[in-house]
Amino acid sequence: MNVLVLNAGSSSLKFQLISTDLDAMERDGDHRLARGAIERIGGHALITLRPEGKRRLLREVTLRDLRAAIEFVVKWIASHESEIPAIQALADIHAVGHRVVHGGQQFRRSVRIDDQVLHAIEDCIELAPLHNPANLRAIRAVTEFLGPGIPQVAVFDTAFHSTMPETSFLYGIPYSYYRRFGVRRYGFHGTSHRYVAFRYRTLRNIPRDEVRIVTLHLGNGCSACAIRNGDSFDTSMGFTPLEGLMMGTRSGDVDTSVIPFLADKEGLDAHEVERVLNKQSGLLGISGLTSDMRELLAEEREHQDRRVTLAIDMFCQRVRRYIGAFVAELGGAQTIVFTGGIGENSPEIRARICQGLECLGLELDPERNAAHVDGRTGSIARPDSKLDAWVIPTDEELLIARDTVRVVERGFA
Repeated sequence: MNVLVLNAGSSSLKFQLISTDLDAMERDGDHRLARGAIERIGGHALITLRPEGKRRLLREVTLRDLRAAIEFVVKWIASHESEIPAIQALADIHAVGHRVVHGGQQFRRSVRIDDQVLHAIEDCIELAPLHNPANLRAIRAVTEFLGPGIPQVAVFDTAFHSTMPETSFLYGIPYSYYRRFGVRRYGFHGTSHRYVAFRYRTLRNIPRDEVRIVTLHLGNGCSACAIRNGDSFDTSMGFTPLEGLMMGTRSGDVDTSVIPFLADKEGLDAHEVERVLNKQSGLLGISGLTSDMRELLAEEREHQDRRVTLAIDMFCQRVRRYIGAFVAELGGAQTIVFTGGIGENSPEIRARICQGLECLGLELDPERNAAHVDGRTGSIARPDSKLDAWVIPTDEELLIARDTVRVVERGFA
């Protein structure tokens, strides 16, 4: 089955085309056919296209909206220019899998999209006003362009965390707010945490119900997850992706009294303060320079800027804090797993995060740590370390494609 995986944002679209089936999943024989991204939708869009094993193609095309972007992608996939032997016509795209950010409390797993599912995703818009509308537009655009007969599957960022107990997902506020309005911790990056947990137990040949690990998705957005018996037991992100770890432009955990305080001092309303916490904080806010960890590390090496070092140290300390908390919650863990752009590619940040974790039994191996970049998977701890540490590149698109096949073929993921 050739599955088109779509990750739609308000002005962007990422896609992959993956060929897989139930048998290929069992033997890890999935085949990625193409990938790409479109930025600045709504104007002069910047398009990156890459058939697997071939050179990257760059384009600039005027695309008025998300439907036009999806139409461009699908037509390119089916054209001779893409040079994908498995795709000769639009009908050779057999299903579409969508990353949907928020499934609320309704969705605990991936589902085939129908009118009822669409209405339920709409009901979650107030929980994800920036993301769910774009996800809905992508679903409807596919229906309009490829027809209502093509199977479409929604894979929710929040679904993996639906196994959290009340002690993990409730806030210490009046219980009626949870019952009336659904105010609770939902968690995000669920597809990434689920994938790396699956990869870890597969590589180690550990039964699912014996997995006790802490996974760290570290990129521009960051989150930690405590996984017990293969399920999400606790996570750092909460009602929105703002809570938890310090990130590229998000503050992470902050005393909520800061919001009215800053509103009074700066003459802002609550929504404007929230935008500051989401868009102007984190690494960017502390360093005053950039939200890109690579640039901060280069700046630190070259200029030894105090605020740059402060931003990096704060980032690492917040991750270390959650590792300690989650290992304690799990009653001990087998490993911590690094993934995401920073987690997979920055040995220096991994080392700085792990400084001081010897008390938990973690002994990092400097040579192993330095060698695990550019997609390499494996342990970065010393062989005699009581607490292991791994680097596992995430592959959310592959998991979305696999869930799409499972739902279409079996009716459930």
